[in-house]
Amino acid sequence: MKARLKKWTDQYGLFLLVVLLLVSGWEWVVWQGMIPSFILPAPSAIWGALLENRQLLFEEHLPATLKEVLIGFGLSVIGGLIMGVGMHFSRSLEKVLYPFLVISQTVPLIAISPIFIMWFGYSIWSKIAVTILTAFFPIVVSTYDGLKTGSLEYRELLLTMGANRWDIFNKIQLPMALPAIFSGLKLSVVYCVVGATIGEWLGASEGLGYFSRRMSGNLQADSVFASIFLLSMLGIVLFLLIGLLEKQVLKNRNRFN
Repeated sequence: MKARLKKWTDQYGLFLLVVLLLVSGWEWVVWQGMIPSFILPAPSAIWGALLENRQLLFEEHLPATLKEVLIGFGLSVIGGLIMGVGMHFSRSLEKVLYPFLVISQTVPLIAISPIFIMWFGYSIWSKIAVTILTAFFPIVVSTYDGLKTGSLEYRELLLTMGANRWDIFNKIQLPMALPAIFSGLKLSVVYCVVGATIGEWLGASEGLGYFSRRMSGNLQADSVFASIFLLSMLGIVLFLLIGLLEKQVLKNRNRFN
């Protein structure tokens, strides 16, 4: 237990110290009146707003945003993995789809979100569409690029042993691509939170993005920052969960290898 605590302290102690200093300095600056609280509320005021609105935030808005994120992320993972593998196996498919993927990332979300609202209305699917648009690209690219890193020596060895393309994919390319794929998944799940928030800002009746927009219109800066804090925590937790899954999968891969 002591060894684990020491390891954790060595890894995150400096970061936590810097965060503590920044928060303390932030609190002091605001209470000294150097920055108006309606522009930058003190951390204590943000915490107070979080507690005051905890029932509304944790029972209504956070679950709504989480639902959009999870659905959008799940669909992005399924579609992204299929497309990445398909582009890996088919050169023609790569030539057709890759330019569209790049083009999709050049369109500003703030400009295309109203189109999704016209198509899907103010339902959950307009937010999910924005979420998928932000999360799809890193999964496809990380899958496709990861599958190209398979060792040429191992590939030639399996070919001399009579292996087909599926055997090479299953035994070499996919296991070696897992780190890159998980990197894409970790980026994607964070982008999902961003996409869901943007979708809620432009048209929604619930969700943390909607709550922050409403509080911004009422000039309640502390409540706006409270919702931003929850969005940040949501992204961090989801990122860490994907990281834990990555460690478990890679551990099992190494065990079987």
